[in-house]
Amino acid sequence: MLKPWLKNQVSNDKIDTIAAIATAAGSGGIGIVRISGPASISIANAILGVCPTPRRATYLDFKLADGELIDRGIAIYYPNPHSYTGEDVLELQGHGGTALMQILLQRCIESGARQAEPGEFTRRAYLNEKLDLAQAEAVADVINAVTAEAAKSAIRSLSGEFSQRINTLLSKLIDLRMFVEACLDFPEEEIDFITQGRVTEKLEGIIIELDSVFSKAKQGSLLREGINVVLVGQPNVGKSSLMNQLAGEEIAIVTSIAGTTRDTIKNAIQIYGVPLHIIDTAGLRETDDEVEKFGIARTWRAAETANIALLLVDAAHGITETEKSILARLPQEIRKIWVHNKIDVSNEPAFVEEKASSTHIYISAKTGVGIELLKTHLLQLAGYQDNSEGVFMARTRHLNALNIVAAHLASAKLQINSAELVAEELRLAQDGLSSITGEFTPDDLLGEIFSKFCIGK
Repeated sequence: MLKPWLKNQVSNDKIDTIAAIATAAGSGGIGIVRISGPASISIANAILGVCPTPRRATYLDFKLADGELIDRGIAIYYPNPHSYTGEDVLELQGHGGTALMQILLQRCIESGARQAEPGEFTRRAYLNEKLDLAQAEAVADVINAVTAEAAKSAIRSLSGEFSQRINTLLSKLIDLRMFVEACLDFPEEEIDFITQGRVTEKLEGIIIELDSVFSKAKQGSLLREGINVVLVGQPNVGKSSLMNQLAGEEIAIVTSIAGTTRDTIKNAIQIYGVPLHIIDTAGLRETDDEVEKFGIARTWRAAETANIALLLVDAAHGITETEKSILARLPQEIRKIWVHNKIDVSNEPAFVEEKASSTHIYISAKTGVGIELLKTHLLQLAGYQDNSEGVFMARTRHLNALNIVAAHLASAKLQINSAELVAEELRLAQDGLSSITGEFTPDDLLGEIFSKFCIGK
């Protein structure tokens, strides 16, 4: 059944037919032009001379209006509602030359289609209830996944695992809400609704299950977004050497001259499948060099956007007043690890020490000793657990919605003796969960979500 608030939009979208190149930009062995909408059959007749047998790959000529050959390739027709978008869909698979694909796309537009907007095919799939909103978002996450673990998690969300967990929670929440509101409708019965309906017990069960879902979603969010790590410290403490060790290649120039790094250097790597966005920065010190001053200013700006700061110090002299002043300037919300570098000079082993509510890791960025210890603690500090089983891709909006739901459930538990207040908190929690799968989602949010998709998807 179509969501009531979507009916007008769906009918407007169905007025026209859209077309786009569905394969990546550039040349390739195969290129695909996808068409969706009521004019798909007439476009097939115009370009192919015939509409292919449904759901069967047919080798045909693709022609211009005057009969001139564009290409020869495979055409597949998917009649509604059994297609990706839920509409009539035609796919034309030809040679993947850039110019050839543009000619074929223009021919589709001349024959009754218009250029699709970013994400419009998946948007129509959502509006026609072929996917829920969480699954639709996972389509883009599958395409954009940068690690194998991220891709696996995105596939789980696309297949509906995340949505199933949300819908299970919704079902339990609705059942509990129905019972509470039924008790409100019959107050003369004087039923002890808390005891008779085991409201507290059921509510606690929902909260526990919500915590489990949030944990898996948070892991998936880390796989999707990655961790922003900034390296800060005085000049010549080994920031660039550490950058190269973490990246596994020579990214930054390393010399014994203080102030070699004068600007921020960014690199994306992965640790055990988690994307890591590392920013090597200029050494922090007083200087009269104008170029170095610019680099130091960028260091502080980079620190403001980081999730984790690695504060590098020379293990020989440890944390001085200069390092303490650097720490004082860093935003309080950034998680921090003290990295004591150059233990190779004193032949010390790598180790981890917890003191004064801070983590201190002793390493050698030159030899690589202790780097694995540092990687493990980076993931632990970010909240990632080395177990991706059952993890599904999640976005910031999903985590925000789950936090809102958790707050309403906690409030319901605190006000358990007031049926009216419990009922209202359960209603608000239900709305929060429903927003994840798109049952109640503002149209402007939909526009924002799908505008970030690639054209053709």
